[in-house]
Amino acid sequence: MGILTYNSTRTLELEDRLLAHLRAVIFAKLRRGESFAFSWEQTPAQGSGRNSLWIGPDTPLTFEFFDQREIPLNADWIRRLTKAANSPGGLVPLPEVEGPEAQS
Repeated sequence: MGILTYNSTRTLELEDRLLAHLRAVIFAKLRRGESFAFSWEQTPAQGSGRNSLWIGPDTPLTFEFFDQREIPLNADWIRRLTKAANSPGGLVPLPEVEGPEAQS
């Protein structure tokens, strides 16, 4: 598990592999000076519900990984996450898909 910290106050626990892919998409958007929404659903153990953040170039973010190894990135997954980030609904944690479904 890794941790995404937003504005030093809000934390979100995610699997390291998903967090690495979200980081790649978020960094690419911020390098271009683009702001966007990031939304996710909480698990029942976390109290359920939905959350959204507005992320912009001035937003302080920290990505913490508990695995020291660099995680290989899946280009198809990054494309799907980027497509979501560029949509009106914003970036959401999508599952990694292997095979033909990854093209949608």
